[in-house]
Amino acid sequence: MKKLVVLLLSCLPVLAFAAGGHNEHVVHAPINLQDKVSKQRGAQLFVNYCMGCHSLEYQRYGRMADDLGIPRELVMEHMNFTSEQIGDQMNNAMPKDEASTWFGAAPPDLTMVSRLRTPDWLYSYLISFYPDDSRPYGYNNHVFPSVGMPHVMADLQEELSEEDFKQAMLDITHFLTYTAEPVQLERERLGVYVLVFLFILLIPAYLLKKEYWKDVE
Repeated sequence: MKKLVVLLLSCLPVLAFAAGGHNEHVVHAPINLQDKVSKQRGAQLFVNYCMGCHSLEYQRYGRMADDLGIPRELVMEHMNFTSEQIGDQMNNAMPKDEASTWFGAAPPDLTMVSRLRTPDWLYSYLISFYPDDSRPYGYNNHVFPSVGMPHVMADLQEELSEEDFKQAMLDITHFLTYTAEPVQLERERLGVYVLVFLFILLIPAYLLKKEYWKDVE
């Protein structure tokens, strides 16, 4: 038993490293996937500020429109700046080879970023840029030091109050949390029915068990 405890304790640093370690700048993101309006705003902000470099290869325009309650015509008119159709994936027009030359590495696809990093990390990253003249683009990030991405939200941050800017970044976090698992709300809704079914099934299962074991007892 003592050896097992020692083994488990020795694994804790490895598990912490795998989880990304502790970062004092990572704060809680008050995620509420029921807030459809926030996800709609986040989708618009993502398309306007992020999709020039980043794609959502595992999300489709039509699925996003239907899930977020945005008319498909508006999506194609105001949120699609490529030749993609409503049923196509949300790719951008930036060639990956040229992006690697410009930035040193091609900007990653962000469909699953909130699953990979957690919504708290993503939200904290978006609000943690600060001026740093030593960096190529003039900004650094507390959560991701020496990040190679420019602060594309700098102008927006100057236009908005601190509270409004944080809300805008939370909107993007809401949207990217949705894209990572579009069926999450449906899964949670069905989970309630499954638990109720299992609870009801427990009653006849218990009575059947008593019937089988009454002669043994």
